[in-house]
Amino acid sequence: MIRRSAVVLALLVATAGCQSATAPPATLDATHDTCASCRMVVSEPRLASQVVAPYEEPRFFDDLGCLARYLSEHPEQPRGARVYVADHRTRDWVPAERAIYSTVPSITAPMGSHVVAHASIRSRDDDPSVSGGSPLSVQEHFGGHLPNGGPR
Repeated sequence: MIRRSAVVLALLVATAGCQSATAPPATLDATHDTCASCRMVVSEPRLASQVVAPYEEPRFFDDLGCLARYLSEHPEQPRGARVYVADHRTRDWVPAERAIYSTVPSITAPMGSHVVAHASIRSRDDDPSVSGGSPLSVQEHFGGHLPNGGPR
């Protein structure tokens, strides 16, 4: 009986080790992946975002406005869900709750939101295409609907 319990315990520990505490960002295929909200092709990686969760297909978005709308309409996300946004300058994936957001009238995202994200203030300042933009807080844009954290 003790031996059987030890085997079961070992299996449980091994299984727990296979699950990542944080779902990593998925790779965007800018010619085939479509927005989970508006269904347009996510053709501009600098404006993309995604929701990923263990054991589920990633959900990509072509406009940060589509992502915000989707999260407000689907407040219950799967356990372990994470939201990532693309740094407008580098195209690197950034956890959405850590990103710096701006409204930039001269940049029109596919659904017209004018919202871009950056990994840091430095990245934003090094991005010449966002000059004239206005800061936008995580709370202002997502209204508390991020499954992996709210305002910083």
